[in-house]
Amino acid sequence: MRTLVTGGAGFVGSHLCERLLAEGHEVICIDSLITGRRENVAHLESQRQFTFILHDVTEPFFVAGPLDAVLHFASPASPKDYLEHPIHTLKVGGLGTYHTLGLAKAKGAVFMLASTSEVYGDPEVNPQPETYWGHVNPVGPRSVYDEAKRYAEAMTIAYHRAHGVPVRFPRIFNTYGPRMRLNDGRALPNMMSQALREEPVTVYGDGSQTRSFCYVSDLVEGIYRLLLNSAAGLLIVNLGNPEEVTLAQMAREILEVTGSRSEIVFQPLPEDDPRKRCPDITRAKQILGWQPQISRLEGLNKTLPYFREALGEKESGDRRQESEKETMNDER
Repeated sequence: MRTLVTGGAGFVGSHLCERLLAEGHEVICIDSLITGRRENVAHLESQRQFTFILHDVTEPFFVAGPLDAVLHFASPASPKDYLEHPIHTLKVGGLGTYHTLGLAKAKGAVFMLASTSEVYGDPEVNPQPETYWGHVNPVGPRSVYDEAKRYAEAMTIAYHRAHGVPVRFPRIFNTYGPRMRLNDGRALPNMMSQALREEPVTVYGDGSQTRSFCYVSDLVEGIYRLLLNSAAGLLIVNLGNPEEVTLAQMAREILEVTGSRSEIVFQPLPEDDPRKRCPDITRAKQILGWQPQISRLEGLNKTLPYFREALGEKESGDRRQESEKETMNDER
């Protein structure tokens, strides 16, 4: 298969490119590098079957030659990122989806939209099945991401109904693992970075709000099975780990895994922060034969070496920059 992945240099996108190559696909990775990182795919660029294209999918583009699948994974995805880039986030969900759907239609390719549990908003149903319509504030601070993805789903459905484009929606719940950015702004990288630095570990609200964390290789397995599913037409599937945990408990587990002596501190809850977040994965089990295999504790231990190394490199770089500044000041 010849497969295009937008956002392919991002956290999830880079792991997906890696898996597709391992399965024998020719992979074209497109990324603007606004939140993605070229180093995430640097180890893939020597492979003949891999091509990296620096491009912002909010601008029109075309790819020569046949395509079997178009996977639209481009978008700022953490609250920190989409609050910093609100208009771009909306444009990626709107224009980016429009451009990639047009390409899939022109090529006769399967189209996959990386949707999100955020389409359910602050849910009144727990766990959340695919049939739940959501509880979303359309003008709140998180709306730029929530509504961008809801609009992207609506546009994708329209192309499916009007043009017969075969489409797949993985609705992705909290995912973690190597290649997360240290300054990502989400709960797990924040907590793990703070714990490793022996800084206070921040929990927002009283810590009773829940999340369900899925290790990245489990997620990618679900995405790959969904891509290859032979069912025609439309498939919408939750992908995530149904094991629910409070953020206070997650903070304690991270302290235990890292061996940190940091204390847990509580800060005010951000506006519209969801109180519950847990997938109903019945459909994934039935259609894909998929469920997560890696426990949270195992996943945290698999993620820890990456954070240790990334923090070491960052602190080394910070010291180098500080030394260069001091040298420049001395020369002045």
